[in-house]
Parts: sequence; structure tokens; C-alpha cells
Amino acid sequence: MSPFLGEFIGTAVLIIMGDGVVANVVLNKTKGQNSGWIVITFGWAIGVFIAVYMVASSSGAHLNPAVTIALTVIEKFSWTDVPLYITAQLLGAATGALLVWFSYKKHFEETSDAELKLAVFCTGPAIRNTWLNLFSEILGTFILILGILFITAPSAGIGSLDALPVALLVLGIGLSLGGLTGYAINPARDLGPRIMHALLPIPGKRDSDWSYAWIPVAGPVIGALLAAGLKLLL
Repeated sequence: MSPFLGEFIGTAVLIIMGDGVVANVVLNKTKGQNSGWIVITFGWAIGVFIAVYMVASSSGAHLNPAVTIALTVIEKFSWTDVPLYITAQLLGAATGALLVWFSYKKHFEETSDAELKLAVFCTGPAIRNTWLNLFSEILGTFILILGILFITAPSAGIGSLDALPVALLVLGIGLSLGGLTGYAINPARDLGPRIMHALLPIPGKRDSDWSYAWIPVAGPVIGALLAAGLKLLL
């Protein structure tokens, strides 16, 4: 499998599992409706585990532009491959969101709350405060990337043996910090599905909250740069 295809498939699987568990919890008339935050955080963690394990050997299982950027900053990955990886990640995330929408199409039709429909695709703050929301995404991603850099050292990506500790790291971030902004900690995870929300014919949907959309992109990038910088100093 080529690195591009690995990143595409891995990110798509991550979003199918992650957005899928959100849809199962928040949309009407599902078997998992109202099962809560713990189910969502475990669903995302399992998604990370499966996706990383699947494609680690082909692409290093970045699955996140923040991971790709951090590995590049510490000179464990080539700048020339960054556009390829980020493109694959965005396309994979968008494709995963499309498949979740199609799978839950009837449940979207049965749900009147436009906020819940948006929440299936992308993150949003519990309390809207631009700088605190940005700080939450920076901090969550800083912990994620710093943890990954120590878990995977000295490799240029995440190996299959790293899948479980990385998944547990994501689970911990979701349980501890996720309630603030929904812990995007991954620009592709948020932006790709948000674009699909804007494009898809979802009945009764709201706008895609583009005024907030820069935060789950900028925050993870800043957090990744800070984590990479600290790793270089240690």
C-alpha cells in the first residue's frame, strides 16, 4: 500500500469510527442514543487503535496534520512529503464523514436539532470563548504530540505496536480535556467533515460554523509546534 493510500484509508477509518460513535449517541432513534460522553471517547480511542494498526506499516499512520508537522520539525519526516500526507488525510476525513452520513441518513432525517447534526461532523465549544477555546485545542494537541513523540521515538511514524498506547493517550485527552471543545486535536478530523457538512443535503441543518472552524485547525498546529520544540530541547 502506498503512503498516500495508507493515510487516506487510515484517516477514513478513524472518522468512520469517531464520527460514527457521535452519530450513534446524539441522533434520534439509534440503538445508542443518549449513551453519553464515555461512549464517545471510547469510540474515538478504538478508532485510533484500529486505524493506526491498519496502516502503520505503509505510511507510519500519521492520520493527523499535527503529527506530520511535528515529525517534520524534529527532522523525522521530509518536508517534501507533507503536502501529500495532509492531502490524503483531508480526503480520507471527508470520505469517512460522507460514509457516516450515508449510514445514518434516516436518523439525520429523524433528528430536528441542527446543533446535534453538526456535532456528528465536527467539533464546537461547550462555552464559546475564542482564546480559551484556542488554548484548549493547543493544550490537548500539545499533550497528544508530546506523548506520540516519546512513544514512537526514534521512528518517523507510528508503528503497529504503538497503536494501543496512542489510543489510550487519545482516550485520556478526551476524558480529561475533551469536554471543553470536543477535542479536535487534528485539523483534518475537523475540517474534512465540516466541509462535508456544508456540502451534503442534510435536512434541517444549520450553517457549518465557519467562524469557529479556524480554532480546531490553528490550535492543533500551534500545539504540535510547541510539542516538537520542547522535544528538540529535551
